[in-house]
Amino acid sequence: MAWSSRFSFQFTRTSSATSFVFLPTTTLPLQIHFPSVSARRSITTKTTRAKMDIGAYEQDLAIAIKAASLAARLCQSVQKSLLQTDTQAKMDSSPVTVADYGSQALVSFVLERELQSGVFSMVAEEDSGDLQKNDAQDMVERITALVNETISNDSAYNISPLTTGDVLAAIDRGKSEGGPHGRHWVLDPIDGTKGFLRGDQYAVALGLLDEGEVILGVLACPNLPWTSVSISARPSNDPIGCLFSARKVPLKSLKMHLSLNHMRQHIPCMT
Repeated sequence: MAWSSRFSFQFTRTSSATSFVFLPTTTLPLQIHFPSVSARRSITTKTTRAKMDIGAYEQDLAIAIKAASLAARLCQSVQKSLLQTDTQAKMDSSPVTVADYGSQALVSFVLERELQSGVFSMVAEEDSGDLQKNDAQDMVERITALVNETISNDSAYNISPLTTGDVLAAIDRGKSEGGPHGRHWVLDPIDGTKGFLRGDQYAVALGLLDEGEVILGVLACPNLPWTSVSISARPSNDPIGCLFSARKVPLKSLKMHLSLNHMRQHIPCMT
């Protein structure tokens, strides 16, 4: 099968292993991590980019994976117990959920807390405008409770609970305009909101641009099955939840590393 004109994708399954081979026509090298511990493969690809420090973005990628994983954990919790009050109409009538705001708040919280760089810039979908209205107070409190619950369930953070003001400020840190210069994180807190509301597929999508170039990306897919894509064909005990991540690698490293790690490692509540 093929993915547009930029990638050709070969899939081989044997009795002992599953092999993935990517043949990108682009000249930009990527290091790609695919969810599950069962397989690891490497392939070769060419690059014309200048040399980069091989560890330059490793920490950024680890932080991005952490942020997307926490956001996906919150989203899954909301989807499992979706309440009518969790859905609010935007001015453009597109659906917005508690999970949308909570996901953005969590990603903003993790990035701002973990990143060592002095300036933090994030371009994201939501802002707190609708949440500042009087009739949205219940939603704000629910978002805050979910964010705090998700953070408290993660052993990496031992902090006092965030206030509603803290959460609204975290959401509004996604109001950067971006631009061709500097480092900018780009977030879609729920890519596929309608699918989310149907109990279907959606993703938390996070990327980093540096001087106008895409450096890394993370895609957390809490409902994506690890094996069969068909819901009817998938065994009831088949694990679900995948996290895909990729980053550019330097000229001297001409291999694209693939690994599968089931998202359960990052999102313990997934079943």
